[in-house]
Amino acid sequence: MPETESDREQWERLTHSISAKLISLLLLVMLGIFGLLGYLNIRLHRQHLEAATLASAERVSDVIKRSTSYYMLRNNREGLYHAMATMADEPGMVRVRIFDREGNISYSSDPSEVGHAVDKSAEACYGCHAQSQSLEHLNRPDRFRIYRDASGQRILGVITPIENQPSCSNAVCHAHPASQKILGVLDTNLSLAKTDAQLAQSSWRMLAYTMFALLDISLLTWLFVWRLVGQPLKHLKDGTSELAGGNLGYQLEVDSTDEAGELASSFNRMSLQLRAANEEIVAWAKTLEDRVDQKTRELKRAHEHVLHVEKMATIGKMAAVVAHEINNPLSGILTYAKLLKKWIQRGEAETSKKNDAEQCLDLIADESRRCGDLVKNLLTFSHTSPMNVQTTDLNTVVDRSVRLVAHQLELNGVELHLDLPSNLPAIQCDPGQIEQVLLALIMNAIDAMPRGGNLWVGTRMGEEIDELAIEVRDDGSGIPPEILPHIFEPFLTTKETGKSVGLGLAVSQNIIEGHRGRVDVHSEVGKGTTFTVTLPVEGGGVPLVASGVEAGKLKSR
Repeated sequence: MPETESDREQWERLTHSISAKLISLLLLVMLGIFGLLGYLNIRLHRQHLEAATLASAERVSDVIKRSTSYYMLRNNREGLYHAMATMADEPGMVRVRIFDREGNISYSSDPSEVGHAVDKSAEACYGCHAQSQSLEHLNRPDRFRIYRDASGQRILGVITPIENQPSCSNAVCHAHPASQKILGVLDTNLSLAKTDAQLAQSSWRMLAYTMFALLDISLLTWLFVWRLVGQPLKHLKDGTSELAGGNLGYQLEVDSTDEAGELASSFNRMSLQLRAANEEIVAWAKTLEDRVDQKTRELKRAHEHVLHVEKMATIGKMAAVVAHEINNPLSGILTYAKLLKKWIQRGEAETSKKNDAEQCLDLIADESRRCGDLVKNLLTFSHTSPMNVQTTDLNTVVDRSVRLVAHQLELNGVELHLDLPSNLPAIQCDPGQIEQVLLALIMNAIDAMPRGGNLWVGTRMGEEIDELAIEVRDDGSGIPPEILPHIFEPFLTTKETGKSVGLGLAVSQNIIEGHRGRVDVHSEVGKGTTFTVTLPVEGGGVPLVASGVEAGKLKSR
């Protein structure tokens, strides 16, 4: 049996091959046929041998009967017994007995049996006395019986009736009337040991011949099946392995015109077709790759052009917004400056117009400060400052941010609802920038509730196991659906003119994206707005590249 894994695999492939199955089937068929032929041959030989033995036993019994009739007619018992004893000593003879009509043993080669009566139901008497009345004629098959003695040896018994012949019934020495048909029975017993030995020897010889023929035919069958089936299939399997390994165009040797040869020819044609198809696919792939490269370059150029156009459009939009936002305070400053100059030239600035002049100066200062705030917000939006990443307790950042706007909440009549679970892990972030985002969101919420309302601020675990979330929710006016998709765009604001330049949410989104986080918003008009800031626990540390800013200038979206 195979011991290693490789041997077991080879053994399984061998036993599961088509050749093995065909050979096994043929062997089973031949074994059945040869076995049946051998059995019938042995059985026929046994019948012939037994028939010859029976005929020989019948002749022996007839010879004994004829040889004893001479002495019986002369009533020479000693001569009769001597003749029968001589016959009983012949090789193969077991016993010779004579029964009278009443079943008494008149003579036996075994003197101890003489004078004893035999049971009529015994095997030697059953043929004649099976009926209620003894038979006067016994068929030939009923005269023979085979039984085993105490040692297990087979014995052939032959019963030969002794008829009352006319020469016997008319003899002066006998008193048997002619009406008495049967005078007695001659029982001859012969050993079948020699016959059984010959039969066993013939059976073994027949079995040996059968096995030798079966072995020869099996070997020839195996060679035949391997040559016509196994070898072509192995070559075909090797060819498919070559194709699977990339050796397209591999050719099999065609050395026959039968089905196996046709299969090999079909394989060769398929292999050549596969090679041609592969070459065509490779050529198409190369052409397609070249075309894809060409289209990619064209798309890149088109994309760069679109980016340039969008960038210019964004810059133009920003310039228009900035111009509009700066023009208003500058117009006011110019107007008040001309008015002050007029008062100074008249000498009224130090007399009757002194209070008005001071108010004009205050307005000029306010408008200048407004311009400065606008420029500062622009610088904040377009300039990337490095993050100070550190291990931070998010609840501490939220609590500090809320404390900074507590006064604003009280002045605007906003009730704060704070939810800060104590089991949140620390995160890696810039606490100052996160605080800036929270302040912007909270101030937007306060502005959305001019008549007061409720503000909910809380922290929790995010949707993923390695995320934390900050939620800022109000029940203010909400954001209109048409504005909601654009709330993170620069310079977009829903507040009154001059109250905001619309950069708070854009800057907040840039900060959160710099922390590898995200800002989600949900709003319904009249019901309120919810901002959710999600931050990774192991986040931060990535240089802030704002989604709308690159290298100190606006990027196109």
